[in-house]
Amino acid sequence: MKKILLLLLLCLGWSSISAQTIDELKELKATKQDSIDAIQGRVDALQTQIDAFPGWKFGVRGTIGGSLSGFDNWYSQGTPNNSAGTIGITINPSANFDGDKTFWYNRAQINLGWVKFDDKDDPLDDDSFRETTDVFNIVSLFGYKLSEKLAASAMAEYRTTLLNNFNDPGYLDLGVGITWKPINHLVVVVHPVNYNFVFSKSDDIFESSMGAKIVADYTRKFGGLGLSSNLSMFQSYKSSNLSNWTWTNSFSYKLWKKIGVGFEFSLRDNKQEALNYAVNTLEDTDATFGSINNELQTYWLFGLTYDFN
Repeated sequence: MKKILLLLLLCLGWSSISAQTIDELKELKATKQDSIDAIQGRVDALQTQIDAFPGWKFGVRGTIGGSLSGFDNWYSQGTPNNSAGTIGITINPSANFDGDKTFWYNRAQINLGWVKFDDKDDPLDDDSFRETTDVFNIVSLFGYKLSEKLAASAMAEYRTTLLNNFNDPGYLDLGVGITWKPINHLVVVVHPVNYNFVFSKSDDIFESSMGAKIVADYTRKFGGLGLSSNLSMFQSYKSSNLSNWTWTNSFSYKLWKKIGVGFEFSLRDNKQEALNYAVNTLEDTDATFGSINNELQTYWLFGLTYDFN
């Protein structure tokens, strides 16, 4: 009996010690976490100072997404024998100079995607990878600082596709005006004098014109989280049918060293492209700007990211 009581007392004592040890470890963990958060706050503050320091800064971000699959005798689906795959790649390089009186910001966006679906029971189907996403955009902005937040600026922006119909259409904006930089991570461009050159074989659909160019670009990092948002708008003085805008957003989160996950999506409105699609792809030869269904253009990509910086 005494042995049993002694054993119970030992168990209760061990439980008390274990509980006390766990509580102490939790308290120690909370203390360490507070220290980590404080250190990360100081690192973010230093990074903000580095970003604001004059000179050249270079960077490259990229996202890779994809999937591959294969089925044999999977009778529950319409095509029991097939192989499929998708591949998507996004590359965003940048080269920015910030001096005492001038700045020069340069960036590019390349987004390419392919998809395949091979029905093994159909020898006539297309079993190759076909292009899906095809985006190429490059921007160069030069400015002379009038004050800490305001500058006279000139900008060139070119966008087209690379895999299909290169420069057909292609858009080149050249303009001058004002650039406003309210904070280190946001740049707003307002160029009331801008000419939108449009290059295309379909001269009866696409037309160049004078107008206003507005660009807003925001890029920021919060520890392992990175985000960027770019809005590019052209408002034609000749006709709203010649206006267009594109809004692209990307998010990334670092998981291990330079590897993380990323998500990118983009919205676009362009009546000239919608009319060109109706006439040349849908073969609607009677289509006009007023008769077409100008739906919002979108794309998105999710996958692994790699920070080359």
